[in-house]
Amino acid sequence: MIQIKDIVQLGPVVPVLAFDSAEQGEHVSRALHAGGVKVLEITLRTAAGLAAIERASQLADDIVVGVGTITKPEQCIQAKKAGAQFGVSPGLTEDLHLAAQDAGLPLLPGVMTPSDLIQAIELGYEIVKFFPAQQAGGIAMLQAFYGPFPNLRFCPTGGITAETAPDFLKQPNVVCVGGSWLTPKSVVASQDWVEITCLAEIASQLHLK
Repeated sequence: MIQIKDIVQLGPVVPVLAFDSAEQGEHVSRALHAGGVKVLEITLRTAAGLAAIERASQLADDIVVGVGTITKPEQCIQAKKAGAQFGVSPGLTEDLHLAAQDAGLPLLPGVMTPSDLIQAIELGYEIVKFFPAQQAGGIAMLQAFYGPFPNLRFCPTGGITAETAPDFLKQPNVVCVGGSWLTPKSVVASQDWVEITCLAEIASQLHLK
């Protein structure tokens, strides 16, 4: 079973995805993978989420598909059965933590405040999702976290763009970033899969530090 510490090393950007249909999800996932993006976060924000996870997870041997927007414990086992290899939540509760463990689903939990960080550390997490990153203080907040929490590593997600991603990736406590700019709504609507592959290629070439 692949662990979060291994997943975050597979690429600097994890696209956050929401699909209208499983077919749309398959096309977008294939285009992203063709551009070098190996890790996908397919969210449960739409009814097509689980079906899209199932299809995407079968596209290639080296693709790692995660389930996003986990807010209920029962979603962990549902996503695992669909083929998800990791989970991402906007927040963290002990029930979510235990459900992910029981399902064998490595979890990247969302945090925003120092109390959130302390709870995550107490539950054994070393890598967390800083969400919503831009709205919660952005780079300045990550820099402030570094002093009292020097061993915690972050995947900032929320409000990050192609222009701001490099600055986030330069931070010593950032291991990757999450974002939706790789799949603009207008590009997906027009089914311009080549453009998505191009955006994925650019994102894959970003470097940490």
